[in-house]
Amino acid sequence: MSRLATTFARGPALITFVTAGDPAPDCTSAILDALVEGGADVIELGMPFTDPMADGPSIQAANLRSLAAGTTTADILALAKAFRGRHPAIPLILMGYANPMIRRGPQWFAHACAQAGVDGVICVDLPPEEDELAAPLRAAGVAPIRLATPTTDAARLPAVLEGASGFVYYVSVAGITGLQQAAQVSIESAVARLKAATALPVVVGFGVRTPAQAAAIAQVADGVVVGSAIVEIVAKHGAEAAPHVEAYVRSLADVVHKVTGHSSRVA
Repeated sequence: MSRLATTFARGPALITFVTAGDPAPDCTSAILDALVEGGADVIELGMPFTDPMADGPSIQAANLRSLAAGTTTADILALAKAFRGRHPAIPLILMGYANPMIRRGPQWFAHACAQAGVDGVICVDLPPEEDELAAPLRAAGVAPIRLATPTTDAARLPAVLEGASGFVYYVSVAGITGLQQAAQVSIESAVARLKAATALPVVVGFGVRTPAQAAAIAQVADGVVVGSAIVEIVAKHGAEAAPHVEAYVRSLADVVHKVTGHSSRVA
């Protein structure tokens, strides 16, 4: 089984997001370790981009801080490879936008991800019909992870799911990250609709901030994604963010993992 399949087989997963290179590339490893120590089951590492159209102010600012610190794609891949060496069992996902991923060619990026030990890639702005990354990623053993949204209707959903692997990420609001959260009843309905259409795990993100929100989503989904709230901790504490990140993530992991009666699953 893949690292992702093994993780989701244990029960609802806590998935955490941070921006690579924020506040500087040499700070990211400690923050990634803090996510794991806090109990995160899957890590999403954001690739900074100048125009992160799906992201709200917090992650936009993190992208700009990272780019101002000189973060490169090579830095991100090096961070991923080092993370894999320290945490061989924790799935690592790269999340970002098409330009940094395909500028050297999809095959190059897919090979580089595989060499770095990356488990999956989420490309926010490549629609399924134009997804030139999916096939090279699959060929390299890296999961192309697709996004579904509240506006993904029954006619559109098969195209979104075709060729997807790893998990399906349900964006619970028709908007940008960090500013709002969908009502629980709408999340439950959407997750049920997605689960009827795919055998892949379904995770829910955008707007999740509190342990109570995370626990409620974990009752119905295979995973819950928390990003902006963690990025804001990094913004506040900078190079000293790691212990604060760990404490916050532990508060989320404790409730998510209680859904199936287990405690932190650090590996």
